Amino acid sequence: MEKTHISIKEADLRQFTEQVFLAIGCSTEHAKLAADVLIQADLRGIDSHGTARLSGYVRLWQKGRLNPSPHMRIVHETPTTATVDGDRGLGLVVAPYAMNIAIKKAKEYGSGWVAVRNSNHFGIAGYHALLAVEQDMIGYAMTNASPLVTPTFSKERMLGTNPMCYAFPAGKYPPVVIDMATSAAANGKLEIAQRNGLPIPEGWVQTKEGAPSIDPYELKAGGALLPLGGDRLHGSHKGFGLSATVDILSAVLSGANYGPWAPPFVAYLDPHPQPVGEGLGHFLGALRADGFRPIDDFKQHMDNWISRFKTAEPIDKAQPVIIPGEPELAASEERKAKGIPIVKSVLDDLLALANDLKISALVTD
Repeated sequence: MEKTHISIKEADLRQFTEQVFLAIGCSTEHAKLAADVLIQADLRGIDSHGTARLSGYVRLWQKGRLNPSPHMRIVHETPTTATVDGDRGLGLVVAPYAMNIAIKKAKEYGSGWVAVRNSNHFGIAGYHALLAVEQDMIGYAMTNASPLVTPTFSKERMLGTNPMCYAFPAGKYPPVVIDMATSAAANGKLEIAQRNGLPIPEGWVQTKEGAPSIDPYELKAGGALLPLGGDRLHGSHKGFGLSATVDILSAVLSGANYGPWAPPFVAYLDPHPQPVGEGLGHFLGALRADGFRPIDDFKQHMDNWISRFKTAEPIDKAQPVIIPGEPELAASEERKAKGIPIVKSVLDDLLALANDLKISALVTD
């Protein structure tokens, strides 16, 4: 039986990814940072947002929609807030730049909040939120995205999967990391189903006429992703509300394109001919826990919170309660030891990238 994937050593995949970003004109610093964001996604088991996305960034660069050497700058500022213009840079680079500004402000004033415009896809939200956790702060990260999601009661694509992440430091336990799309499923989940030739659960997508579908290719036929909850009976209006919150904070607040004007990640689709802003938008925040109580007290009670929830009586003893962030941590530990599994279609894509960019092929031994 043919293998469906091959395991790649983290170091080899990281080196290859850095070489791709260098080949399109990124500085060494930016190439390492962008590669780290993607590799961390792969390590944490978020395969839809790791190196599987690498060719997408290259195609945006080839279309002239991505600036590999951006002049990122603050365009509006108060002591605790700022708006950053990403100069069409990689969101993988722009978002950490913005989060570091938020952290600096939080160190001085207790909290820092940064809205970003004129950026691109920023990878996994968890990466950016965890930058604040490293400083014993609570981290927030969110972004708007390509319009693929329909509002409740509609059949028109109006919103992105619009992920949001909240990350909380703890003491003896790892951080609690709540990193999620505000749609019923991220588009990457459909891509994974396509690569594996599998149907998707009902409640993820609808046809262009608004009927339920389990076809992972439904978006290509004009359908739409559904908000978190799937339908009104199961709370899709709440998912719509969460997605709207991300869109407003990330884009309306920053001056980026929002709603159906948000530029698509795929390079074969052109941005809206009448934009209402600049690029994609993000929203990053850092909040000092010791602004509310001593940090050791907070961490002690975070540990107590985690411990109590981990021991909540399960329905089935074989499946205990999972704390947000635990599956990603477990995946990271396993993949650091055993390698990162790459499906054949993604591997073929990466090998084609090496050929197109005239760089060394990915080491697969």
